[in-house]
Amino acid sequence: MVSFGLFGDQGVFRSEATGAAQVVASRFGGGPIRVQYNSKKGGGATIEGLATSLQAAANGMDAENDILLLILTSHGSPAGLAVKAGRLEQTLTPSNLAYMLARTGMRYKVVVISACYSGVFVPRLANPDTLVITAADADHPSFGCQDKAKWTYFGNAFFNIALRQANTLKDAFVVARALVKKRELRERFEPSNPLMSGGENVQPLLIARP
Repeated sequence: MVSFGLFGDQGVFRSEATGAAQVVASRFGGGPIRVQYNSKKGGGATIEGLATSLQAAANGMDAENDILLLILTSHGSPAGLAVKAGRLEQTLTPSNLAYMLARTGMRYKVVVISACYSGVFVPRLANPDTLVITAADADHPSFGCQDKAKWTYFGNAFFNIALRQANTLKDAFVVARALVKKRELRERFEPSNPLMSGGENVQPLLIARP
């Protein structure tokens, strides 16, 4: 598993990347966990760092049978995900990420992206062997990225609440989507419309521990 908090100027992304990895590991087990995050001073959660971590994770896995799970949390835009490590600023685009994932040689992949407009990644990434879950569709922001928060709205609903109880990622997503919508409507935000796409072949392989 690889989990990256990409935007270093706000602590919520560090907290979410770390917390999400812990929840997923406790529910599904698996191999080594690689968590990286940035701060205002810098960090290794960059485009180059992500490519290196994905390749390192894949090198220790069975390319045809194991599942590569990637969690990304940051600010997002219609262009992709914001990377901020000290003075370094980058944009991780859907094309960037699709290339990185293809290079790993892994057949089965799960990608969870907690960011505004994260639905822009779905067309490039989702297929029967790659499950993509995003905090928003391609046209809407998501919410909850306050500096001192532990989770974003979606991260709290999906990882911290739903995934601790659900047996599958699909069940967790259905619960999380409803929780997010209820909270957004209560706070009078336009719904972010979280998405789940692809992964028909990988979903049956991921069943949570009892």
